Amino acid sequence: MSFLKEKAWASPQTQSPNKTSDKSKFTSSSTGVARGGYRRELLPDPFSYYEGQGLMLIGSRHAPWRTTECRFHGGSDSMRIMVATGAFACMACGAHGGDVLAYHRAAHGLGFVEAAKQLNAWAGDDRAERQYRPTPLSARDALSVLADEATLIALEGTRIVRGVELVAADLERVRTAAARINHIRGIFR
Repeated sequence: MSFLKEKAWASPQTQSPNKTSDKSKFTSSSTGVARGGYRRELLPDPFSYYEGQGLMLIGSRHAPWRTTECRFHGGSDSMRIMVATGAFACMACGAHGGDVLAYHRAAHGLGFVEAAKQLNAWAGDDRAERQYRPTPLSARDALSVLADEATLIALEGTRIVRGVELVAADLERVRTAAARINHIRGIFR
């Protein structure tokens, strides 16, 4: 069995001949059809989408960006929409996103998969949807705790290397630090 990936020789406009492609990511091995999931090419036309949301896009027909109202803060003419991609940016409140999916998520308070399904940009089975469990602390807080506990363990290890015998309270604190690191590891697995 070969572990080499097939070279993807494509036209220079689409892909560099030096890049490899792994077709197994895109097709099911048993049926040969595309797997389910998000499909950007299925997103609605940005101009039609925004007009369908009741927004009047103001500006020249040939202008890449059009102006409209911002529904996030109620501004009358502060939102800019790039009609080619659907990207949006409010000059007043700072709301922004890269396509109509990002706008739909923000405007309706939806998750990624739910918004993609509403916009008919989700194809195939729902197995790609994962149930994420909430964590008791944010990733940033977890990293902070990990850094503090690892520093404590490193300092105590340095003391041991120098020949200092740790007292019971110090040993217990090292055990607690190790237990916290293990607990956080289990949370974010």
